Amino acid sequence: MTNTLFYGDNLQVLREHVKDDSVDLIYLDPPFNSNANYNILFKSPEGQNSDAQIEAFEDTWHWNDTAEHAFDEVMRSGNTKAFDLLRAMRDFLGDNDMMAYLAMMAVRLLELHRVLKPTGSLYLHCDPTASHYLKLLLDGVFGADKFVNEITWKRSHAHSDAKQGAQHFGRLTDTILFYSKGSKRIWNVLYTPYDQGYIDRDYRRLEPDGRRYRLDNIQGPGGAEKGNPYYEVMGVSRHWRYSREKMAALIEQGRIIQTQPGAVPQYKRYLDEMPGVPLQNLWADLPIINNRSSEGLGYPTQKPLALLERIIAASSNEGDVVLDPFCGCGTAIHAAEKLHRQWIGIDVTHLAITLIEKRMKDAFPGIAMQVEGTPKDLNAAMDLAARDKYQFQWWACSLVDAHPYGGKKKGADGGVDGIIYFKPDGKRTEKALVSVKGGDNVDVKMIRDLHSAMEREKAPIGIFICKGLPTKPMRTEAAAVGVLNSEVTGKAHPRLQILTLAELFQGKKPDIPWVDASVLKSAKREDRSQQGTLL
Repeated sequence: MTNTLFYGDNLQVLREHVKDDSVDLIYLDPPFNSNANYNILFKSPEGQNSDAQIEAFEDTWHWNDTAEHAFDEVMRSGNTKAFDLLRAMRDFLGDNDMMAYLAMMAVRLLELHRVLKPTGSLYLHCDPTASHYLKLLLDGVFGADKFVNEITWKRSHAHSDAKQGAQHFGRLTDTILFYSKGSKRIWNVLYTPYDQGYIDRDYRRLEPDGRRYRLDNIQGPGGAEKGNPYYEVMGVSRHWRYSREKMAALIEQGRIIQTQPGAVPQYKRYLDEMPGVPLQNLWADLPIINNRSSEGLGYPTQKPLALLERIIAASSNEGDVVLDPFCGCGTAIHAAEKLHRQWIGIDVTHLAITLIEKRMKDAFPGIAMQVEGTPKDLNAAMDLAARDKYQFQWWACSLVDAHPYGGKKKGADGGVDGIIYFKPDGKRTEKALVSVKGGDNVDVKMIRDLHSAMEREKAPIGIFICKGLPTKPMRTEAAAVGVLNSEVTGKAHPRLQILTLAELFQGKKPDIPWVDASVLKSAKREDRSQQGTLL
């Protein structure tokens, strides 16, 4: 099932939906919570992070029953080398967060190896926190002989950490571990441009039209012993690397010249016919995403599209299947779609799924893609609410383009689950509070609670989302809150609005003037009519 975005645990999705030997290329950037903000998807216009987003990931890599179960699954997998490595790591590290991360990664790497085609490749993106452990795990899963490269990617400009008291060299790079499944893999040589100093030195000769060229030796290396023909060219007899016929054709084309009478003829090699320098394993030439980048979507660990385009171009061909099991903000599948590959993306939070779906539709209007695992009807929504009320709340917020708010800590959110930023006058940013209730029993007190939160937060609008039809007292209470007159729309907008899930499934949206889209930035629309040479 390709061109599909899956919401769910990637281990379960891989086992249930991805067949053996069906994927050509895997890219993964698995999060490790060495940084509390690693997985923050959105920020408010004031730059605040969402507690809900942080807590969506806070339990991911702690040693618990889930990590113990993953360790046991690796033991039962039959891959003794992978388990021996994992057991040795546990003896060394003990049962801590790092060990939980490695156990959870090991069982997933086994599944990723299973779904790769014999000609497939895997690129694992990591920082120095765990890269050495992950390389050992990959050696165990794939075999040490299947290691291809350790790529160093310069991800940022110079830091000024020393001014803040840091006692280390600036940390500017990430590591990308490149493995292949079989001895023969899909491989396309990529090139980078020549250094200008090299061009000025070696391609200093110019044609009248400005075309640069250099002169190259055409004598046959090894002479007669290597089978090179001996004959006269322009009064000079030598062993040449070309046959008489080929040499005559090159002379006629003006490609063989003599700089002065009696000099050994040479070949004109034009700069514009040269592909460049074959790409090496140090990648310091790619654009960096920062606050000034038009590519940035507000996701702190977002990778440049050019980085993923490079990986996909090198290790897959058009029509091949690319898989990203930790989608984040979806750069890998964006690059795959842009380069005419098929793709599968997986993420464990609705926050990410919402961002990726919006990104793909903005960049590729009319794109044919499926989203699996997110509720498509009321029964599915209630099932999600029963299994995980927080994911349900964040999913419901996504239906109204709300920024998730609050977390799992009791009382942390004050009954508010999301915020929609808007500009009633087209300039000043205000917020609408969103409260989501997935239970069967809703009453007028919940409307009063939302109104109280609006007063406390000085929010002009409140949105109440519920499963069933609101009662008459609820509607009366909501109407009594009044209206917001907007200079932008020239309309009166109800200050407290009640929406049912059924209405949301039918496409109804809150009645809010000029929603501030800066929270969910739009991806630039892609033009795929022509794709230039990838470097």
